[in-house]
Amino acid sequence: MRVQRPNETDIQQVVSLNNKYVAAGLTLKRTEEFAYSHLADYRVIRDADGGVVACAALDEYSPTIVELVSLAVTQDAQGLGYGKALIAALEKLARKRGYEQLFAVSYSDDLFLSCGFEHAELSGYPEKIARYAKSDTSELEVGEKHCFMKKLG
Repeated sequence: MRVQRPNETDIQQVVSLNNKYVAAGLTLKRTEEFAYSHLADYRVIRDADGGVVACAALDEYSPTIVELVSLAVTQDAQGLGYGKALIAALEKLARKRGYEQLFAVSYSDDLFLSCGFEHAELSGYPEKIARYAKSDTSELEVGEKHCFMKKLG
């Protein structure tokens, strides 16, 4: 397994993989424009044929806070440690960029807790709430998703 930065030719695969889980409420819908503008923030894992089987990205909120977003793994590749590998790679990238805190909103409690994250209150991220209010207010009403954070400093 090798985590790497995607290139422009991967954008459609990244968006398609992310959006495969939108209907289930597991990911927020992403556009090709979002992926293109965040290309340096994404990390992917490929299968033997070079296809993207897992992806995740960083999305900055302030010079000190960044969110881990768009974590998605194909069904065939789930359970192989790809999610953990992507989280570790993005944590490393966030540290390199000087962020003090990494957070995520997810149903995957066990995954994030096993990666050293702690439960956090979404109310501690008013910028995230404001983005939800602009894009998808149903995200604010979902009671099962939890907020996780990890201090990097």
